[in-house]
Amino acid sequence: MNGQLDKLLDNPYAAALVFVSVTVLSLIVFLSVFELVTKYKCWDEIKKGNVAVAMATGGKIFGICNIFRFSIEANDSVYQSMIWGAFGFVILMTAYFLFEFLTPVFRIDEEIARDNRAVGLIAMIISVSLSYVIGAIVIN
Repeated sequence: MNGQLDKLLDNPYAAALVFVSVTVLSLIVFLSVFELVTKYKCWDEIKKGNVAVAMATGGKIFGICNIFRFSIEANDSVYQSMIWGAFGFVILMTAYFLFEFLTPVFRIDEEIARDNRAVGLIAMIISVSLSYVIGAIVIN
């Protein structure tokens, strides 16, 4: 099986489809994990028009995809990219928990659920910014 997949990945068009497919599937899985750990339901809140949740979720989407961008660029195989992408996601999620823990003045999840756009914006910027730092780790 590995030999067949490696031959398939020699074709740049097939490789592009594989990398995009793996990234999209990983994005779905990782967003589902975030959905489990937040106190609000992302897609229900977005459907209601909660902009703070949309910003925070958008930041997570960008962050996850940006980490995969770096992992694809830095690695030769789809397997290595998946491993580094998953590792980067774990770091991003850990940073999310640290952000929640290190802001004792208020609960991040509760503020985002209340459509506090300032908190949603900060959450988005943290996810986006950290994805670049994590990406630098993935490249090395």
